[in-house]
Amino acid sequence: MLPLLPFKKTNDIRHFINFSKKKKKTLEMSKSKILVVGGTGYVGKRIVKASLAQGHPTFVLMRREIGYEVEKLQKLLSFKKQGARLIEGSFSDHQSLVDAVKKVDVVICTMSGVQFRSHNILLQLKLVDAIKEAGNIKRFLPSEFGIDPSRMEHGLEYGKETFGDKMVVRKAIEDAKIPYTYISANCFGAYFVGNLSQPNTLFPPKDRVSIYGDGNCKAVFMDEDDVATYTIKTVDDPRTLNKTLYLRPNENILTHNDLVEKWEKLTNKTLQKVYISAEDFLASMKDLDHAYQAGFARIYQIFYDGCLMNFEIGEGGEEASDLYPEVRYTRMDEYLQRYL
Repeated sequence: MLPLLPFKKTNDIRHFINFSKKKKKTLEMSKSKILVVGGTGYVGKRIVKASLAQGHPTFVLMRREIGYEVEKLQKLLSFKKQGARLIEGSFSDHQSLVDAVKKVDVVICTMSGVQFRSHNILLQLKLVDAIKEAGNIKRFLPSEFGIDPSRMEHGLEYGKETFGDKMVVRKAIEDAKIPYTYISANCFGAYFVGNLSQPNTLFPPKDRVSIYGDGNCKAVFMDEDDVATYTIKTVDDPRTLNKTLYLRPNENILTHNDLVEKWEKLTNKTLQKVYISAEDFLASMKDLDHAYQAGFARIYQIFYDGCLMNFEIGEGGEEASDLYPEVRYTRMDEYLQRYL
């Protein structure tokens, strides 16, 4: 913060204002210009907010394909009001993507990759082609933000195409020698915390709760805004270049039992617990439609296989809270208080 000075003359005040403007411009010039693709989505809107909050010149791709989706238009206009710049482009117009990419230093893609919404992961290959042709991007963060796909080769067949598609995009990025950072953000709070990880609802159970297995498999739970904050921290950090950033802050590594216990403590109410064996859980998936099967597969992989915590972070990865201890991340008892 600049010091307050006892100005006595109008010229002194003008000089101070001009100095402040120049300093702000210098700070902006030292931070990478970021283009967010998919900025109106669930993760994207948070990435835009975090990018602006951390002082990056922030651009949002305004896709012509939004048609009459007025909510998306309103979000884009709200971004503009907050200081973001809108760039028109289309995945059906290669040159428009190239032109957009040339205006920035970093591209972050947050397009949906879940079956119950839209599954657009491979559309990023067009963005990879544009980045390759533009030749100016110093970092690309593709749409991942969940389970590390490189560790899911032996996952359930249900919904496995998501991981396969993400690996196709990774291969294209690395073959094109585009500098990258992959973000593994694990379990988003809105999908796994507020509902105590119960399927088919986003609200906490009132009387009984299903516990997966013995409930002692460790997982990682994150506030979505913290995911965005950590993501933006990486873009100018050489320590995350060509690596995977794992969001595994120590206090958010919890078992299913831990999560339920936090809710019971907050509500001063004990829930009836129904323990679901792996066999029964898998059997319950057989008659579901494809989108639900994919969702249930994630629950199985997290709470039965323990895919989020069954490995150590090696040379190709970094842990977010270790790199950025200044970030005061949200603990899950705090997150759960929103549902009281």
